[in-house]
Amino acid sequence: MTQSMMRCIRMGAFGALLTLPILVTVGPAQAAEPKEMLKRKEVKALVVSAKTPADHMKLARHFNAMAEKHEAEALEHDALAVEYARNPRLGSSKIPMAPNSAEHCKYYAEHCRKAAKEMRAMAAAHEAMAKEAGK
Repeated sequence: MTQSMMRCIRMGAFGALLTLPILVTVGPAQAAEPKEMLKRKEVKALVVSAKTPADHMKLARHFNAMAEKHEAEALEHDALAVEYARNPRLGSSKIPMAPNSAEHCKYYAEHCRKAAKEMRAMAAAHEAMAKEAGK
């Protein structure tokens, strides 16, 4: 279970019970980190030192893997938003953007989609740099 998923359901067991079917059916974000994802230190080092096509392609694969992770989290939160809208918690309407609200999940899903778009742009930039470095 991802940390973002935990934020949405930590408010109580009721929320966890509502989302259990979603956790089972939305699986991609619960999987282990993709092999293409690099450690933070590796990314920093490569961003500074990347010169070869292989270096840039390694970064491109990393950013594409990050985009996939963000897209999976967006799907999770879209599904959670539907469940929270269908079964609003007592008082959730009194606390806008509470972690156990549909509004919070919709907002976070949109945030994840924007992050995925940025990661795809970074991947494309490094793919272009790899082509340029190969000339």
